[in-house]
Amino acid sequence: MIQMSLKSIMRELKEMKDGIGNISKRRGKSKLWRSRTRSHVAPDQAPPESEFAEQSPWANLPPELLLDIIQRVEESETAWPARAVVLFCAAVCRSWREITKEIVKTPEQCGRLTFPISLKQPGPRESPIQCYIRRDRATSTYLLFHGLVPSEGERDKLLLAARKVRRATCTDFVISLVADDFSRASNTYVGKLRSNFLGTKFTIYDSQPPCDSMIPSTTRSNHRFHSKQVSPRLPACNYSIGTITYELNVLRTRGPRRMHCILHSIPVSAIQEGGTAPTPLAFPQSIDEQLSSLPSSKGKEPVIDTSSPSVPATPLFSPVSGEPLTLKNKAPRWHEQLQCWCLNFKGRVTVASVKNFQLVAAVEPSHNISPEEQEKVILQFGKIGKDIFTMDYRYPLSAFQAFAICLSSFDTKPACE
Repeated sequence: MIQMSLKSIMRELKEMKDGIGNISKRRGKSKLWRSRTRSHVAPDQAPPESEFAEQSPWANLPPELLLDIIQRVEESETAWPARAVVLFCAAVCRSWREITKEIVKTPEQCGRLTFPISLKQPGPRESPIQCYIRRDRATSTYLLFHGLVPSEGERDKLLLAARKVRRATCTDFVISLVADDFSRASNTYVGKLRSNFLGTKFTIYDSQPPCDSMIPSTTRSNHRFHSKQVSPRLPACNYSIGTITYELNVLRTRGPRRMHCILHSIPVSAIQEGGTAPTPLAFPQSIDEQLSSLPSSKGKEPVIDTSSPSVPATPLFSPVSGEPLTLKNKAPRWHEQLQCWCLNFKGRVTVASVKNFQLVAAVEPSHNISPEEQEKVILQFGKIGKDIFTMDYRYPLSAFQAFAICLSSFDTKPACE
């Protein structure tokens, strides 16, 4: 039996990670491993097993011992940046990665973000995951970080990044895992948000189909290729998963914005007792995997948005089985002394702004949703500085969906204000 303390194991893992990182840089590995501003969650694809990992005795540990080691590491490192040790385990070799993925739970179960796919999975049901967004006006970029407030080491807390692209008839917010690559042909591309000409209606597009719709398809497409293998400029697939609509504000800036979010990929039953929301387990690695997972209907073929940016995309999915989840603004109250509309942000918002909002479920009495669930804030967004905003989200929204909804608040809306 190998006798070694947990601290020495972690030290060895860090040294192993550094060795693998050096080899990866020499061989020109993915940008996910060497980007200056990268996501703090680990890549879903394990790097090819290097000679270093093959020769290391750690790669040949008995499964029972390996399971015990990774379980101890995962339980002891619960917060960033110390949680990076869990990622070092997943970067050792294939066997380490598979066991790590089995041990690490979803955000709904543990309230933590670990792998990139965690950003597409629903947040926890009880306490929200707290994040903040930093806006860079000069580059039209928006960075989503994990944590309560801005602090040192932000690069280690980056979750998602978005770039605003103005077009003749619409505005696009391209969302990526990294802050220096917004190409739709990149493996860091996760989706986008597109507005109409007036900035009153937005469509959320995901780079992968909702997992609830993953059933065999009878489409005529038989292409078996990865987008980058054909052409680096080949656009990724986009799937419409939700819409955001802002109502005309007759009070202009004197009154709060009113918005409705319809999430076609989440059923309203998800917020009922015992309800579940779609929870993807991995990113599809090829266009063929995405096409094979699309729902099919007689006489109709699914439409994929691979059109030019100037052409509005056609929504791909019909609504989920049952009624889709709809979110609405939580009604603010008028404060006589402050002479403004107010919401209780519990200290997470400190600056008055028309962009501030709280979203709750819009349900009918027939849905049998408890009053507590109806009043529960699912997404909260607000200003705390000139270009700093907080974002807190919970089940059934994912970090990606919450970020996309918040991005819609940054677009110019002549009809609403």
